Amino acid sequence: MTAETSQTLDRGLKVLKLLADTDHGLTVTELSQKLGVNRTVVYRLLATLEQHALVRRDLGGRARVGLGVLRLGRQVHPLVREAALPALRSLAEDIGATAHLTLVDGAEALAVAVVEPTWTDYHVAYRAGFRHPLDRGAAGKAILAARQRPTADPEYTLTHGELEAGASGAAAPLVGVTGVEGSVGVVMLADCVPERVGPRVVEAAREVAEALR
Repeated sequence: MTAETSQTLDRGLKVLKLLADTDHGLTVTELSQKLGVNRTVVYRLLATLEQHALVRRDLGGRARVGLGVLRLGRQVHPLVREAALPALRSLAEDIGATAHLTLVDGAEALAVAVVEPTWTDYHVAYRAGFRHPLDRGAAGKAILAARQRPTADPEYTLTHGELEAGASGAAAPLVGVTGVEGSVGVVMLADCVPERVGPRVVEAAREVAEALR
């Protein structure tokens, strides 16, 4: 800690991070042990976070992340979208296909930014807000592949006809971005994805990840 930082705020943020990393919640004793502080401090931190709906405690006394974090989370998408747009525009124009940024939302993949090419006679219509299961489509499968190899360099995933008949997709995961799990990809009307598209998508994913760091 430095003179410019708040120890109480730092501890409160650590509580939220610890709770976010567990599905079953944590007790006051468990939080006390993980933070290295006494139970009284933890009680005060939880009471304050509960007032802002950032933490809730169940009947058994286990603390969990509260619904208040959703209000904060809704503001993340516009910031991420703005940072990703330059790389998506370049990708769409270069490939001549609809480019998109997709983030994980629960068990689904959610398109939060879409850029269509300006020079093509036709392209796949794809809209921001489109959702699909993570295990279908290149965008979701690229994310799932990255979960299996979290420390590896990003690789692209190719699919055909999984979300729209006649459409092929290519996507690569965002790597090294704390708190953001997603992918960058393109979708095109083609029976297969041209050879150069996969590496170009990986390059765009790296550009977006760099913009978000």
